[in-house]
Amino acid sequence: MSERPLSFLDRPNSYIGRSVPRPNARRLLQGRGTYVDDIRLPRLLHAVFLRSPYAHARIAGIDTAAASRLPGVVRVVTAADLAGLYTPWVGTLSHLKGLKSAPQHPLAQGRACWQGEPVAAVVAESRAQAEDAAAQIAVEWQELAPLASAEAALASGAPAIHAALGDNLAFARAVDTGAVDDAFARADAVVAETFTFARHTGVCLEPRSILAEFDRSERRLTLHCSSQVPHMMKEIAARHFALAETDVRVICRDVGGSYGIKIHVYPDEMATIALALLLGRPVKFVADRLESFVSDIHAREHRVAARMAVSKSGEILAIDIDDLTGIGPYSTYPRTSAIEGNQVVNLTGSWYRCANYRARLRVAFQTKPPMSQYRAVGHPIACAVTEGLVDLAARAIAMDPAELRRRNLIADDAYPCTSPAGLIFEKLSHQRALARMLELMDYAGLRREQAALRARGIHRGIGLASFVEITNPGPAFYGVGGAPISAQDGCTLRLEPGGAVTCAISITEQGQGTETMVAQIVASVLGVALERVRVVTGDTERTPYGGGTWASRGAGIGGEAALQAAKALRANILDLAGAMLQAAPADLDIAQGWIVDAVSGARRIGLDEVGRAGYFRGDTLPPGIQPELVATRHHQPRDYPFAFTNGVQASWLELDIETGFVRLLKHWVVEDCGRVVSPLLVDEQIRGGVVQGLGGALFEECLYDGEGQLLNGTLADYLVPMAGEMPDIEVAHVMTPLAGTELGAKGAGEAGTAGAPAAVMNAINDALAPFGATVAEQPFTPARILRALGRT
Repeated sequence: MSERPLSFLDRPNSYIGRSVPRPNARRLLQGRGTYVDDIRLPRLLHAVFLRSPYAHARIAGIDTAAASRLPGVVRVVTAADLAGLYTPWVGTLSHLKGLKSAPQHPLAQGRACWQGEPVAAVVAESRAQAEDAAAQIAVEWQELAPLASAEAALASGAPAIHAALGDNLAFARAVDTGAVDDAFARADAVVAETFTFARHTGVCLEPRSILAEFDRSERRLTLHCSSQVPHMMKEIAARHFALAETDVRVICRDVGGSYGIKIHVYPDEMATIALALLLGRPVKFVADRLESFVSDIHAREHRVAARMAVSKSGEILAIDIDDLTGIGPYSTYPRTSAIEGNQVVNLTGSWYRCANYRARLRVAFQTKPPMSQYRAVGHPIACAVTEGLVDLAARAIAMDPAELRRRNLIADDAYPCTSPAGLIFEKLSHQRALARMLELMDYAGLRREQAALRARGIHRGIGLASFVEITNPGPAFYGVGGAPISAQDGCTLRLEPGGAVTCAISITEQGQGTETMVAQIVASVLGVALERVRVVTGDTERTPYGGGTWASRGAGIGGEAALQAAKALRANILDLAGAMLQAAPADLDIAQGWIVDAVSGARRIGLDEVGRAGYFRGDTLPPGIQPELVATRHHQPRDYPFAFTNGVQASWLELDIETGFVRLLKHWVVEDCGRVVSPLLVDEQIRGGVVQGLGGALFEECLYDGEGQLLNGTLADYLVPMAGEMPDIEVAHVMTPLAGTELGAKGAGEAGTAGAPAAVMNAINDALAPFGATVAEQPFTPARILRALGRT
């Protein structure tokens, strides 16, 4: 007789049948005092950072003696005190060929490279005591020449910010497809403009914050942090602090706004973790509003010289752009600071039928705060450049700008197709969206009204902007480059004994309604009331592994995982109910918390009865029936590298030519984000995105002087859009469900931001048309508008 194969339980490495030590038993035996110290509840400490007042300066010496003597101060640390606790990080990705950056550290190593870089940390019993002590730290500074602009950083003879890198060019890319020069040579008209975009930042309602607690007895690190990506943060903490992945837990519950600001690794947050490990006590850091302006990542600082060739019949023949951007002294980790510029190159002109495309990108180091991903990464820049050129081209050949778009937008039956820069579009609806927009806004009627008002000296403008939005990114976005960023999301559903459902999902909640959206999907599939579904997010020990929330991926990836998990749990519930009722599962359904007859809808038994039987009364079930009332499913995009949302925005505004002030009258959005799970949430996400885009177009700018000093680092000086300045925003949809998923959802979180600046720019320039003036420098402030009019 042959031997029975070994089961998993019988294998040599199995723990079954072996005596094993209780976890941490060895530590218990090392001495009573040590053990008692380890389990005593430690008091919370507060960290405050001394930041560089200079954009570029050498640290000749730091005297912490006076600060250390103040009441309540537990420790004052500089870079040397944290040596050996961590490994530095470098913000590069292998698939971005040529991208380089210097290693980064929690505290500046002998030199500060931007105003706001953390130099020393004070840990005290209270925040006030820590702040008082930080003010007593004496630093001997030796100022170095700043390189505040990308132009200065790349100028001939400019010193390298990081000598080991050789120069200040962090990344460069070129695209040249088709016959660009030939297209420009045969064009009936060529238009050109230099578009300038101001550096600005996210201004989240809740600033960045972290509480790090290290349990020395178990070598367990727990992080409570304001982050969009708990599993990424877990991987990074384990990797850079020499901890096992299983010894790190990250908890990010309801985050008060993020917009991409909270997907990056920040020096002060890594320093807080290091301090918790060093001291063995919980350490908390919360950025105040003033330091947020100089420590949160910035975005959008680009100068794009662009040209477009067009025929007199309205065919776009070629597009040529040259993008220069400055990213601060380091590329951020782990997503890098090259993605925004890379997106500009990928996206510009991609929604039009134009095969001749040339682009050059240069990404420069500079002595300002690091720049990186912020809501609609690169999209507002690419959209404004493209759509600004389209309006200029329409004016050059005397064609209505809506008609020029209609003639050049990719046809709705032309998919799948690939853009000149290599983006693969599965199925979009530009023509339908444009037609819907012109009807929604009564475009012809507005043109008549505009003409009548101009005759009376009232200057109103109409601006259109078509766009695409990258959503649902797959592994090709970051994972292929070596970043610990998951492209999948997971969902675990559990039927409780009382008939309620607990849903643990890896996407996170930052106020956009993730938990509501997921609950809607689960409740719909399982046939239970919405209030009977509890959604758990933002905890690496309670949720499956996943990428979190960024790049408008929540519904498209997380929602699909929830749908598939719900279908699996539904099948399991019906199998069990069928066994209990001696009925075929196919003859049963679930509705309003009941197992019902699939044909008549007659109620048979409640879900609570099914749950109790499965958990407590297995003795009543037929032989061979094993209740499975927990189901987990994951989803990862595989068919295409990305999914794309598309749409059109329009702006109607009035311009006061005497003051340069713009009054927004109405804004419209037509968007195709696939299947809309929650219409109210989607529309409000779009409106919020539009408002954020309008902020960048009209108000927001981090103003720096030539020395790299921020001039408006408070909310008294840094303008954000307010409700009283915003127009009514009307949202409509066309729907093209995403293929390859059953839910068919695409993203909707960033498209509003992507198209709004371009629509407003074109509306302002439309209002300026009678004066032969244009503006192309964002934000479009009254001073810049008056300058364009020659009135300043």
